[in-house]
Amino acid sequence: MAMGIRKNDNVEVISGKEKGRRGRVLKVLPKTQRVMVENVNLAKKHTRPTQENPQGGIVKKELTLDASNVMLVCNKCDEPKRIAHKVISAGNKVRVCRECGEMFETK
Repeated sequence: MAMGIRKNDNVEVISGKEKGRRGRVLKVLPKTQRVMVENVNLAKKHTRPTQENPQGGIVKKELTLDASNVMLVCNKCDEPKRIAHKVISAGNKVRVCRECGEMFETK
């Protein structure tokens, strides 16, 4: 199933306990319809001492969110907006803001 959100997009969480938080998408999991957003939905994981981390301790780690709980942030409007797909030259599809028509760049 296709998703309108891609890696490195700026998104805002629109529902759940992290509502209102913004961040950059680190990972997209299309099979499960989930996304991982930078510094959002953090969990503490207790780790044992290893050779890489001889101290061990508590590590903060990002967990995934459902893709329906995040919305793309338009660069021009600076608000979360719905997107549309527009066909430009030679069948190339781009994502655009529904309100202002600004194109979302893919990095």
